[in-house]
Amino acid sequence: MHLEHVNITVPDPRASAAILCDLFGWHIRWEGPALNDGFTVHVGDDDSYLALYAPAYELAPEPERYTKVAGLNHVGVVVDDLAGTEARVKAAGYTPFNHADYEPGERFYFNGPDGIEFEVVHYA
Repeated sequence: MHLEHVNITVPDPRASAAILCDLFGWHIRWEGPALNDGFTVHVGDDDSYLALYAPAYELAPEPERYTKVAGLNHVGVVVDDLAGTEARVKAAGYTPFNHADYEPGERFYFNGPDGIEFEVVHYA
């Protein structure tokens, strides 16, 4: 068993997907019409993906993370090259924070496209 996807509402799925492809080496698996006359892009690898959804109406900003039941706190991504990924994150204009080494790996966080917090992890 494994997690297949997470669906996240964003203002511009294509723009967000392009950034995530550059940062993580992902690809677009599918894109097309979605719920309520919206549009969705599935971006990830062959095993799992993020479904980036935009409805046909204007979006309201989400309140502070970690304070809402069923709110999205962050998305964890496992990478083979933590330093290389961090360099791409910085080059894209994002600021890594909360670096830590812990058993069994190391990590950092950054607020990426659309303010989505990502935890980037490398396991030894």
